[in-house]
Amino acid sequence: MIWKVTLTYDGTDFYGWQIQKQGRTVQGEVLAALARMHKHEVTVHAAGRTDSGVHAYGQVIDFDSDIESIGPARLPVALNSYLPGDIRARSAREVDAEFHARYSARLRTYRYYWTVGEIVSPPEKRFCGLLTHHPSVERLNRLCRPIIGTHDFSTFTLPSETSENRVRTVAGATFFPLRGQLVFQISANAFLWRMVRSIAGTIIELDKIGAEPVEVEQRLAAQDHAAAGPSAPSCGLFLHHVAYADEYM
Repeated sequence: MIWKVTLTYDGTDFYGWQIQKQGRTVQGEVLAALARMHKHEVTVHAAGRTDSGVHAYGQVIDFDSDIESIGPARLPVALNSYLPGDIRARSAREVDAEFHARYSARLRTYRYYWTVGEIVSPPEKRFCGLLTHHPSVERLNRLCRPIIGTHDFSTFTLPSETSENRVRTVAGATFFPLRGQLVFQISANAFLWRMVRSIAGTIIELDKIGAEPVEVEQRLAAQDHAAAGPSAPSCGLFLHHVAYADEYM
């Protein structure tokens, strides 16, 4: 049977999702847990490859399991008993053989969180950036408008990005206050390497100088990473949600 499992994790102490030659990774821990649970190796597909230090509330994985005695309510509990404390399975659902966590995904949503002020508390420091100025939410949302739609996002990725096609479709991008923090939410069909952090940091920088949307348009059109502003630090970024076709929601 094929399981679709939603994971949440604190990415602070991981070198990202994907297994690397050195360093602790989320994928490595998940594979090790599933191998202990099944008593053999299990192949896992993920909806996205979060970078070093990036967190997830709604990472989605799929895997084929030969354990027939466990149902969707018990599978997260069982898997969590093998996972380390900074990774938790939130939910599980059986899906058909055509489902693929990455290729079946329709929309991926990230959220970036900032604390606004001079001080960030130690617990918050793991999960948010810090803004010492008070930004204009209205201006931030005006600055978001040019990135919505289908564009070449070469400006907002690193030159070492391996994808030859850097065109992505952003379905929505918005800033809003939430429980005393400032949140940037962006949804797209897919993202380039460090694209969200680059967009978030650039727009915050442009707000500081009172820029207008035409400045974002010009930087986007440059298709050159040199035109981007500083990237926001990884600590505030979460893979928030991955949306699939209705039969998988």
